[in-house]
Amino acid sequence: MMVRMSIDMFTDPGADPRSDPPAQADEATTLVAFLRWQRDTLELKCSGLGAADLARRAVEPSTMSLLGLVRHMAEVERGWFRRVMAGQEAPPHFYSKTDPDGDFTGAVPDPEVVAQAWSTWRAEVAFTERFVAQAPDLDVTGNDPWRGPISLRWVLVHMVEEYARHNGHIDLLRQRLDGAVGQ
Repeated sequence: MMVRMSIDMFTDPGADPRSDPPAQADEATTLVAFLRWQRDTLELKCSGLGAADLARRAVEPSTMSLLGLVRHMAEVERGWFRRVMAGQEAPPHFYSKTDPDGDFTGAVPDPEVVAQAWSTWRAEVAFTERFVAQAPDLDVTGNDPWRGPISLRWVLVHMVEEYARHNGHIDLLRQRLDGAVGQ
């Protein structure tokens, strides 16, 4: 494990709860490990904050907040793995046709809303982990309404990208809240 020493690290490298993805592994192990790293980064960057800070919006007119991103990622996990890959009827948790931005607009500074967001996100991640572990290989396909048949490989790569992009947002949101930067 490479240890970077910098004054602006988010957490002490020795206390970082994340595990580095393996430098040499098969494709599935590598993809799952990078996805785990990104999920762990989301949790790390949201740690230690109360409901008010988690729900604090970025800047007007944006509805983006740390809590909104947790809720959004729960929906992303649900959409790709329950609906597309597993073919389940799985209505959204936080948004609707009448409130398509509900994952963000419903991210209010209420401890119960925060608890529900984390619980929902963790349940969706657990479903994804079970689905991926049970898949015979990365060529398993689901049916994406816009793309047609789509491989588990594609979805896993997309999920790493989705988390990485939003973790960039999370970095900025967290820095705005308390100055915490790095990692």
